[in-house]
Amino acid sequence: MLNLIGTGKNGECMIVEICTDCVEGALIAKKYGAKRIELCSALSVGGLTPSYGLIQQCVEKSSIEVHVMIRPKEGDFCYSKEDIELMKADIIAAKKAGAKGVVFGILTADNEVSILNKRLVDLSKSLSLEITFHRAFDFVSNYKLAIEKLIEMKVNRLLTSGLQSTAEKGLSVITELQANYGNKIQIMAGSGVNETNALKIASSGIQNLHFTARKSIQNSTKLSMGEETVVDEEKIKSIINLFK
Repeated sequence: MLNLIGTGKNGECMIVEICTDCVEGALIAKKYGAKRIELCSALSVGGLTPSYGLIQQCVEKSSIEVHVMIRPKEGDFCYSKEDIELMKADIIAAKKAGAKGVVFGILTADNEVSILNKRLVDLSKSLSLEITFHRAFDFVSNYKLAIEKLIEMKVNRLLTSGLQSTAEKGLSVITELQANYGNKIQIMAGSGVNETNALKIASSGIQNLHFTARKSIQNSTKLSMGEETVVDEEKIKSIINLFK
């Protein structure tokens, strides 16, 4: 199965990344030709760092590129010295487990890209890991300054919804970022991507598309400690088929 799917606006191939929290998601993503997964735990809070065992199993069982979320806590994107040390340890563990890349983002209290990112970038580069700056970017106060900082730090890829709640709403900013900076950093659109808007979002000129594919299921048991969800295979298939 090819990892580069169909063609984009100018004849380029569309690269699809699936956000998932399980081995099944990695297997299904690979089945339909996605290039990468963003592997997380706790998708209900935007994704946190997954376990070592989950990373290792996704790498070993799926052969898809595994890019690991490095986010130690839910909430904002400001981190303490102790948090940074934990993130560094998790990056090293991700590499040991066989990950291809890591995903993180640190902001200052004023919602600017923090210089602390450089420590994680340098560590990741020393381990030959690709780096994606996640949707912390969508909370920055000055997005032009923010992306220039990321380029200077040599971040490989930016995941963004164009500073809006969904990529469709932020399409004008995504288009601007791709046009002005896409030759220096990969721009990947994500948030709210579905079968009805994926082609519209792709019209921005991006070559990387990101989406989560989970659906709730009825839990027949009386005891529960959270909503039960499964991989939405049909959503993955439907979106990817748009680009074939």
